[in-house]
Amino acid sequence: MRVDLLTREFPPHIYGGAGVHVAELSKVLATHADVYVHAFDGPRAAGEYDPITVSGYDYLPELHGYNSALTTLGIDLAMAGNVAGTDIVHSHTWYANMAGHWAGLLHGVPHVISAHSLEPLRPWKREQLGGGYNVSSWAEKTAYEGADGIIAVSHAMRKDIISCYPDLDPEKVQVIHNGIDLQAWQAPQTDEERDEAREYMASYGLDPDKPTIIFVGRITRQKGVPGLLRALQYVSADVQVILCAGAPDTPEILAETRQLVEDLQASRSGIVWIDEHLPRIQIQQLLACSTTFVTPSIYEPLGIVNLEAMAMGLPVVGTNTGGIPDCIDDGVTGTLVPIEQMDDGTGTPLDPDTFERDLGTALAQMVSDPVKAHQMGLAGRKRTEELFSWESIAVKTMAFYNEILAR
Repeated sequence: MRVDLLTREFPPHIYGGAGVHVAELSKVLATHADVYVHAFDGPRAAGEYDPITVSGYDYLPELHGYNSALTTLGIDLAMAGNVAGTDIVHSHTWYANMAGHWAGLLHGVPHVISAHSLEPLRPWKREQLGGGYNVSSWAEKTAYEGADGIIAVSHAMRKDIISCYPDLDPEKVQVIHNGIDLQAWQAPQTDEERDEAREYMASYGLDPDKPTIIFVGRITRQKGVPGLLRALQYVSADVQVILCAGAPDTPEILAETRQLVEDLQASRSGIVWIDEHLPRIQIQQLLACSTTFVTPSIYEPLGIVNLEAMAMGLPVVGTNTGGIPDCIDDGVTGTLVPIEQMDDGTGTPLDPDTFERDLGTALAQMVSDPVKAHQMGLAGRKRTEELFSWESIAVKTMAFYNEILAR
């Protein structure tokens, strides 16, 4: 079988969980099928990703200066025309969904979508795209309603898909979780690796032996970074905080985040904001020296970062929303923080002050008992091994492909 994966992100250009997903999925699928990847950000070196064949696309020069939603569709047109010979196309995020839809129509092959997020549940993207948000929403809706199969990365995501697109046949939507590379993501195994991790953390002026909270993610409304920063008022000033956060959606949220960080740094030490994109090894070194991971998202289909932290042996304090409960076993591998949210698609907390207090309290409790936190971290590692290995996800995905092809 030949499978063509259509995606916005692929190495070396990855900035979010969907990109990590496609990179890992392509590797494990390549042991079961002939895999072709079509991605944005220009050509890749021939043979670099063998046995996967990768085609990279540049934005059409004729669309230079146009709204980014239109330039995206320009690449989608090129992708759709370049998948001849495939048995099935599998698109990821709205950026490539229309490429999959058009490819299915053009070449008479099934189109599968992996739902990493949904445009109706991210209305704040209008701040970023302007009228292009109407275009991205149309593209996603059209592709979903025409798809032959849809993969939801969590049970909550499946419910959201059926709610947002009621004309869909629910039987077409199947839950297959995101996965984690268990070999690549694990706690340091040798004294040398542990020493290197401690030295790297100390390079930021942090004490590897002090309780530490770490966040890794983009600065977007859905990730809840401002809420996390306000929640830290309920956490002892002796606790260190590492904020690995970049790629802001808008200048406004960047400015808000900067002001909140500066306010914290003015009142307490041990607040480190790293806004550059760190290599994986350095993220892992920081995780290895931290006490707990935090996911303050108000919208999160699953959250690969949760799995990465759990695989490293960290407990996770996360919002009880979206797919996060699929990751965290409350009280066993971490803590789920309750939240009441508006049902207008924004996920905005109905009572932000209460949510931020509950988040801060949960973090304070987690870092106050390092022994219990360590035990939860070990349970988290076991949970990733049992439920989120990439090979098991490849087998489920191939079975879904075959089911669709047999219809």
